[in-house]
Amino acid sequence: MGVGETKTSNFPPSLSHASVVRKTKLSPFLFTLLFFFVLFAYLYGEDLSQLVGQRRPADAIQPALQLGQSSAISARIIESEKRKVKLPFVIDELDDGESCNLFRGKWVRDEVTRPLYQEDDCPIMDSQLTCLDRGRPEKDYQFWRWQPFECDLPSFNSTMMLEALRGKRMLYVGDSLNRGQFFSMMCLLQSVIPPHAKSFVTSGSLQIFTALDYNATVEFYWAPFLLESNSDDAIVHKLSDRIVRRDSINTHGDHWKGRDIIVFNTYLWWMTGQKMEILQGSFKDEKKQMVELSTEDAYSMALNSMLSWVKQNMDLTKTRVFFTSMSPTHAKGQDWGGRPGGNCYNETTMIDDPNYWGSDSSKSIMRLISDILHEHQDDVPVTFLNITQLSAYRKDAHTSIYKKQWSPITPEKLANPVSYADCTHWCLPGLPDTWNELLFAKLFYL
Repeated sequence: MGVGETKTSNFPPSLSHASVVRKTKLSPFLFTLLFFFVLFAYLYGEDLSQLVGQRRPADAIQPALQLGQSSAISARIIESEKRKVKLPFVIDELDDGESCNLFRGKWVRDEVTRPLYQEDDCPIMDSQLTCLDRGRPEKDYQFWRWQPFECDLPSFNSTMMLEALRGKRMLYVGDSLNRGQFFSMMCLLQSVIPPHAKSFVTSGSLQIFTALDYNATVEFYWAPFLLESNSDDAIVHKLSDRIVRRDSINTHGDHWKGRDIIVFNTYLWWMTGQKMEILQGSFKDEKKQMVELSTEDAYSMALNSMLSWVKQNMDLTKTRVFFTSMSPTHAKGQDWGGRPGGNCYNETTMIDDPNYWGSDSSKSIMRLISDILHEHQDDVPVTFLNITQLSAYRKDAHTSIYKKQWSPITPEKLANPVSYADCTHWCLPGLPDTWNELLFAKLFYL
């Protein structure tokens, strides 16, 4: 069904030793030798069986990402398989344990439990995500629940999440897609918090939601490349020539320290269709030294820098790190058999092809993420949230034209809504709530 976890078993059936007793007379020497052999097998047979029959090569646990079969990786499950160490915040196992791949499933119509909150009940929501308030005429996109094939997705419990965050800090780091997930989490949590017991403030690149009675914060930090770039202004950042500075993770990373849960994402801003301009020195240098890297090499540089920062600055026996895969866009109607020149505008149904994969979602980047997270899994366990495939079906759930517009729409564009439809971001309540349900499940359950 697209990107999913590949589970490989490398354990052969237990070895059994059958002894054939012949009705022949044994010499005292052979009898004594046989006695000690049986005694040895009895005392150490289990260990011997493990040594002989349960040898597990390291490369056997690496998830495969093929062009025709993109497999989700869950670094937390991989790590627990290797070390059998209980990760922070984990309280239980899913009903089907490690056999359940939460990211392989289908969308199920559910008008009973969906949506998880009402748009009007979340006044702190970003006005770019309030589609009904901005005139969307229908809300069918709100009534879909993700159903994994192999088990049930645990229901999001706001009180349980807040109790886990008591005295702690949770941070989303990345671009506007991660900010949308941040707003979703705030809306999910604020419903059980009295108005006088919560606050929301914005300070530059940082936005902070505080649950005062819990002494807990959920925060978002704008860093679309994770590394320092010329697009780091949280308000004014739409530049055609994007520049990323090498070895600059601490420019932003100094603002991430002290968090107990961090959710990273970075993808959209790398997809320029061109090579990336990489700054070797400082943005303050009068004469700047630039090099060009392919998108994959530049992205690899950023992801490795992120993992190095995590290793140096987080106590992974007490904290958790998540990495969210790419959020798909629906800017090309022909990808799903729509009319040429069309996009997500006026789309109110999902894509029903289980193998659908849009042209804007890079499989080479997915493979790169798999390789890098696997390479570092021994010392930097990262939980991978593979939202790409399940989100790819949801061409119906984008903000489209139903969002706050930062500049007046010209008469020419008004006559052609496709020309200004936003097919990148998502309405709330909506799809990002499912992303947080998956995060909730991966945080608390093996």
